[in-house]
Amino acid sequence: MAKKKRTIPHAYVIVFFIIVLSAVLTWIMPGGEYERTTKTLEDGHTKEIIKPGSFHEVENEPQTWQIFASMFKGFVRQSDIIIFILMIGGAFWIMNESRAIDVGILSFLKASRRLERFRFFRMLGVDNIIITLIMLLFSVFGAVFGMSEETIAFIIIVVPLAISMGYDSIVGVSMVFVAAGLGFAGAVLNPFTIGIAQGLSDIPLFSGFEYRLFAWVVINIIGISYVLIYARKVKKNPKASPVYEEDAYWRKREKESDIMHIKYYKNRSSWITYFLILGVLVFLSFNEGFTMTSMKIGNSVSELPMIPLSTIAFAILGFITLRKSVHFFILNLLIFTIIFLIVGVMGYDWYVTQIATLFFAMGILAGVSMNASPNRITKLFLDGSKDILSAALIVGLAGGIIVILEDGNVIDSILYHLSQSMNEMGRVASVGIMYVIQTVINIIIPSGSAKAALTMPIMAPFSDLIGISRQATVVAFQFGDGFTNMITPTSGVLLGVLGAAKIPYEKWVKWIAPFMAILIIVGFLLLIPTVLMDLNGF
Repeated sequence: MAKKKRTIPHAYVIVFFIIVLSAVLTWIMPGGEYERTTKTLEDGHTKEIIKPGSFHEVENEPQTWQIFASMFKGFVRQSDIIIFILMIGGAFWIMNESRAIDVGILSFLKASRRLERFRFFRMLGVDNIIITLIMLLFSVFGAVFGMSEETIAFIIIVVPLAISMGYDSIVGVSMVFVAAGLGFAGAVLNPFTIGIAQGLSDIPLFSGFEYRLFAWVVINIIGISYVLIYARKVKKNPKASPVYEEDAYWRKREKESDIMHIKYYKNRSSWITYFLILGVLVFLSFNEGFTMTSMKIGNSVSELPMIPLSTIAFAILGFITLRKSVHFFILNLLIFTIIFLIVGVMGYDWYVTQIATLFFAMGILAGVSMNASPNRITKLFLDGSKDILSAALIVGLAGGIIVILEDGNVIDSILYHLSQSMNEMGRVASVGIMYVIQTVINIIIPSGSAKAALTMPIMAPFSDLIGISRQATVVAFQFGDGFTNMITPTSGVLLGVLGAAKIPYEKWVKWIAPFMAILIIVGFLLLIPTVLMDLNGF
C-alpha cells in the first residue's frame, strides 16, 4: 500500500490556527493594560503612547465564539489594505490587457543584453546587475520612506520579469518585497519607524545616521548576495525551485503572451488621454499649493518644483512614446505613476488611500488609451480584482489575530512580561534581549509605527537605568521590527505579496527561514558596536 502523501495546510488554515491559539492564550494569561496618553511629536503630529510604569492587571476576557467574530473585525481593521489590493489588482489587469508591460520587459531585456558586448559586464553577469540594481532601488525606497504596502503593486510587474529572465517567482518577490524589507530594516531615514521611535525616545530625529547607513550597506550586501546565489541555482536548474509547480501559472501566461509577435499601433484615444493628463498637470503646476513641493528626506526638507518638473518631463516623454506606439505611452503612464507615488509619499504624506487612487486612475487611463469601451474596462477591472481576491481575503483573516489578543486584554500583558526579562543583564545581553523582544512582538504587531508607540516609551527609560544609550534601543527596535516582516503570518503586506505572486505561505517560509536566521544573527552583531563603541549620535 502506497504511503499517503502528507499535505501541507493551506495558508488560510495556518492563520485560523493562530487565531485559535491566540484565543486559548486569553484563557491562560492574566489580563493587563497600560495607561496611555497623547504626545505631540516634533513634526506637529500627535501620537498615543504608553505611560511608563502604568501597567496594571485587569480582568482578562476569554475569547470563545469571538474567534469567528474576529474574522469580521479583522476585515474591518484591514479594510484599507484589502481595498488597496483589489484596486491594484484591477488596475494592473487593465494595463496587462494592453501588453504594455510585456513590451517593457522585452525592451528592458534587449537593452540589458547589449551590455554583454562589454567584457566587464559579462564577467559580472548582466542578470546579476539587473537583479542588484532593482533590489537596491526598492531597498532605498524602504530605507527612506518605509515602502511596504506599495510593494504589492510592483509584484505583478517584477514577477513576470523574473520568469522571463529564467528565474522563479521567489526571485521576483525578492527583487521587490525582500529588497524593500532589507531597506525597512536598515531604516536610514524611515519616518514611520525611526522617526516615531526617536521622537518618543526624546532624542534628535534621525540622529545616528552614519551608523545606520553603515548597517544598511552591510544588510544589503548580505541580502542581495543571498538572492543572487539562489537565483543562479534556479537558472541552472529551474526544477530546483520550491515553487516550480506554482510558477506554471506565470510560465503559461508568458507563453500565451507571445511577446515576440506583439502588433504595435497608434490611435486617437491615446492622444486624447495625453492632452487630458497634460492639462491637469499644467493646472496643478500653476496652482499655489503644488508649484513647490516640500520633499521630506529624513529630517531635512527641500522645496522643489516637483509637479512643474514632472509636467515638463511627461509632456516630452509622452509625445515621444506616442510617436512609437500606444504600448510605450501606457508604459510611460506606469513610470509617471511611480514618480507621482514617490512625490506623494515624500512630499504630501500619501498613504494607501491616495496610492490606490493613483493606480486606479492609471488603470482607467490605460484602458482609455487602448480605445477600450467602458464595459470592457469594467470587465477587465473585475477580472483583475477576482484574480487577486485570495490575497485580499487572507489579509483580513490575519487581522483577526490582533483583534483576539486586544479583545482578550492580553496584548499589553505579553509586552509587560517580555520587558521584565531584561533585569540584571549586561549591556550586550540587555540590548540583545531588547532585540529578541522587539522581534517577538513584531510577530504579533507587524506595524512598525504601532510597535514604536507601544514599546519605546518603556524601552527608552529602561535603557537609561542599565547604561545603554537610547539610540542603541532604537536600533534594537529597528532591526527587531524589520527582518521578521518578511516571514510573520500576521503581516497583511506579506500575505498580500505572496497572494499576488501565487506563492504558498508554507513554501515561502521554507525558503526564507535560513535567510531570516542569517539576518537575525547579523542584526545582533550590528547591535554590539552600539553599546561597546563611541559612535556619533550614540
